[in-house]
Amino acid sequence: MKNFGCMLFIFLAVPLIVQARQKYPSTLTVAQDGSGDFKTIQEAVNSVRDLGQLTVTIRIKKGVYHEKLVIPSWKKHISLIGEDAAATIITNADYSGMRYRSGTDAYGKDKFGTFNSYTVLVQGSDFTAENLTIANTAGRVGQGVALHVEADRVVIKNCRLLGNQDTLYTASQDSRQYYVDCYIEGTTDFIFGEATAVFQSCTINSLSNSYITAAATSPGQQYGYVFFDCKLTAAAEVKKVFLGRPWRPYAKTVFIRTAMGNHITPEGWNPWPGDGMFPNKEKTAFYAEYESTGEGSSPAKRVTWAKQLPAKAVRQYTLKNIFSGKNAWIPVTSSSAF
Repeated sequence: MKNFGCMLFIFLAVPLIVQARQKYPSTLTVAQDGSGDFKTIQEAVNSVRDLGQLTVTIRIKKGVYHEKLVIPSWKKHISLIGEDAAATIITNADYSGMRYRSGTDAYGKDKFGTFNSYTVLVQGSDFTAENLTIANTAGRVGQGVALHVEADRVVIKNCRLLGNQDTLYTASQDSRQYYVDCYIEGTTDFIFGEATAVFQSCTINSLSNSYITAAATSPGQQYGYVFFDCKLTAAAEVKKVFLGRPWRPYAKTVFIRTAMGNHITPEGWNPWPGDGMFPNKEKTAFYAEYESTGEGSSPAKRVTWAKQLPAKAVRQYTLKNIFSGKNAWIPVTSSSAF
């Protein structure tokens, strides 16, 4: 009877174990033609185990995905891998001031604001995106966010972030974000927010005479935006672009070994004057460069409140130091084959 009981237990338990494994697979595929596990990215994200501790890779086949994608805070350790950065596209066209398609929200508002105009919102920590285009195609009608990131420990690799004003919102002072080999374009303040963010070997393309960054670094943050070995380019008609202006006091932005086109204005930085709530932000902002190159590098003509860093100071700008935070984090960027 004992043996029979053990056999019965095994007979009943094995299907349950198999079913559990099948319910939460470590790899999912999204394909619009029905050849994958899901036809939309949101469906795939929704299927991931809540508060999971293991990475789930969602492979996305080529196609244009018209979605307003949300990675909620309880969906952690998700990795979105596109088949091809130029041909795997997530797109939406909401913008600030646009009326909701139906009714009002929980706050009684009937229009989008900047912060909910996103195409993709990332709130779940330990998130990775690779080989994707994320676009807001609303056009030049005001603020329209392509990627809005609130999560901590986020890696965006070989992605194209396309928009106009406010393309990339790096939200939350406790968020650490790493962008590597990305192409980011926009018009005004198209990289903005509170997060500690590193941009490694990225191309930053300006579509109009305006400002690239608008950091809102909090006083307690040691680092804000750091650009390593990036390239600043512009549309042919663009002639006057500032490296940044402080959205809030204590903004921090540093460009290290950046190639700057002739569209970068000689003074480099703008104090964002005329802000009655936060006057004289240039007195607390930390804006600096090290070994900028190209026609847009003009160290002698930069505003007096910006800095040219010495080599000794630059040695402190390591991923380990920048991303130390409350717990140590050094991002891993190994390539993920599709």
